[in-house]
Amino acid sequence: MLKHLPQSIRLVEVGPRDGLQNEKTIINLEDKFNFIKNLAAAGLKEIEASSFVRAEKIPQMQDSAQLFDRLIAEPSLKNTHLISLVPNLIGMKEALVHGVKDIAVFTSTSNSFNKKNINSTIDESLLKIEEVLSVAKTQHIRTRGYISTVFGCPYEGKTSLTELKRIALRLKELGVYEISLGDTIGIANPKQVQEVIEFLSVDFPLDFFSMHFHDTRGMAIANVLTSLELGIGSFDSSAGGLGGCPYAVGASGNVATEDLVYLFESMGIKTGVDLDKLIYASELILAKLGNISLSKSHTAYVAAKK
Repeated sequence: MLKHLPQSIRLVEVGPRDGLQNEKTIINLEDKFNFIKNLAAAGLKEIEASSFVRAEKIPQMQDSAQLFDRLIAEPSLKNTHLISLVPNLIGMKEALVHGVKDIAVFTSTSNSFNKKNINSTIDESLLKIEEVLSVAKTQHIRTRGYISTVFGCPYEGKTSLTELKRIALRLKELGVYEISLGDTIGIANPKQVQEVIEFLSVDFPLDFFSMHFHDTRGMAIANVLTSLELGIGSFDSSAGGLGGCPYAVGASGNVATEDLVYLFESMGIKTGVDLDKLIYASELILAKLGNISLSKSHTAYVAAKK
């Protein structure tokens, strides 16, 4: 194991959107803006900044338009990919008005989860994505795809690899540049991760995928290492371990960006991220939330500084 390590890997920071969306404490515009600026200053080049969704559904995202106005005008973020989640054509049109250049679209391998999440079946969600991509292509907007419940659904249990492949192939046909494979309820284990990656590798190059693990059951790092060994070079993570899914009970905690930075850098794999600056960014936003970091690397770092 770990005989063929890459020289570098890619991290996609999802804290400002996926990390904050389920928090009951509403973060103000200025603090969100500074959080993203600090994450970029730490070296993160791709940041999921917000989403253009209905405010009554996700109150934390109610100021996305104003936030993007600030972000797009900020010179220090000129070379940062600022990703916005877009659920439908209405969200796509609003995102365009506010200068968004990178979007993400989403569906899942479970009809039950999709109905709870976006009130659509899988096929209905793919039609919405097709509408979004038809506009995105004409405007030269980069589009990332998310597939949730890849490793299990809170309502249906085990999900289908055949359905996963069908959805992934359709998203590829529609023009997404990559797909993030989501362990939505933090149920995956290394054996299952191997099964999924090897299954998909028959039909796709592995650099088409990023892995999105939750650490609900403490398995995220093991799953990341398994993915790395199998040839995956891109991972989603959230500063301070913030996040979860509001429609999946108990699915708190994305894998912490600090833990992945420490893991990879300690193994000689470059991330391009400054851990000191990353922890600074995390501590400021955690203080606003009244939370403690879920990152063990973060906790150890702070203890060592005392």
